[in-house]
Amino acid sequence: MKLSRLGEFGLIEKIASTTPKGHGVRIGIGDDAAWVRSKSGSYLISADLLLEGIHFDLRWTSLFALGYKSLAVNLSDIAAMGGIAAYLILSVGIPVDFHSEDVEEFYRGIRSLAVKSGVALVGGDTSAATSLIISACVVGHAPYPPVRRKGAREGNDIYITGSLGDSGLALKLLRSHSSQLPGKALAFLLRRHNKPTPRLAAGALLAKKRLATAMIDVSDGLLQDLDHICHASGVGAVIWEDRLPLSPAYRALAGDDGNRFALAGGEDYELLFCARRRHRAEIENLGKHVQVPITRIGRCIPASEGVRVFDTNRKLRVMQTTGHDHFRVK
Repeated sequence: MKLSRLGEFGLIEKIASTTPKGHGVRIGIGDDAAWVRSKSGSYLISADLLLEGIHFDLRWTSLFALGYKSLAVNLSDIAAMGGIAAYLILSVGIPVDFHSEDVEEFYRGIRSLAVKSGVALVGGDTSAATSLIISACVVGHAPYPPVRRKGAREGNDIYITGSLGDSGLALKLLRSHSSQLPGKALAFLLRRHNKPTPRLAAGALLAKKRLATAMIDVSDGLLQDLDHICHASGVGAVIWEDRLPLSPAYRALAGDDGNRFALAGGEDYELLFCARRRHRAEIENLGKHVQVPITRIGRCIPASEGVRVFDTNRKLRVMQTTGHDHFRVK
């Protein structure tokens, strides 16, 4: 079967179904990070590949921001499992026409976030390449049982940290070369796109207090990542569009796109999680403690009802759970 039909997530499922789990592997392929045990404890491991022309464009992304984001997207996977990030292994394919100052600028971006998050760069590899290739692997501690995608149950509330759609809208504006826009609003969206904030503190507390029944980070779009939770948990979901947390910058610049990027834009790297109704007050207090908004945007329903979105008038919208997929033909 061609990859354009199978899709990225079909390919992952195919690989997972034929891969032995291995000794000490508690969670293998299919979640945001693997969970492995050793004689001295347990670890979370996550890896991401970033390719020039596919994941980033150096025409509008600085090497500092690229370094920052290369670490951030991996830290977000650790956050989605409720872990504490510790080590980074970084391999980079570098075009031969780069200057040493360019490479230093990239690593300066890495170090900027590594210092903030307590992560140590402990190794990796470098090679010549025809375009910039970044392969990052983060190892973290699992002091609490990791939160998986498969624990959601009917009746659970659905929450999101932060705001949605900023990164997707920023990318659209970059591609359209929009320059006659309000400066502060555009600058905010660009920061959200180039320097996402991994929600490590929120993820760790949700795991520690056992508040989240299922969790994932929003990398491919709210609806698509929610569909991953629903598929793994055997539930459906309803999302109320009027509860989506939108930044003032998004509201100012979205125009005719409306909530499109909030629902399917991707690369927000916020935490999407499910929780029991009885924990509403505790989750509200947790948001205040970690100083990030946490918004209840829906609830889990029977799997037979699928993933539904109700518009601002609470009328059912006909939508597909679309988001980013590397292999599917659009």
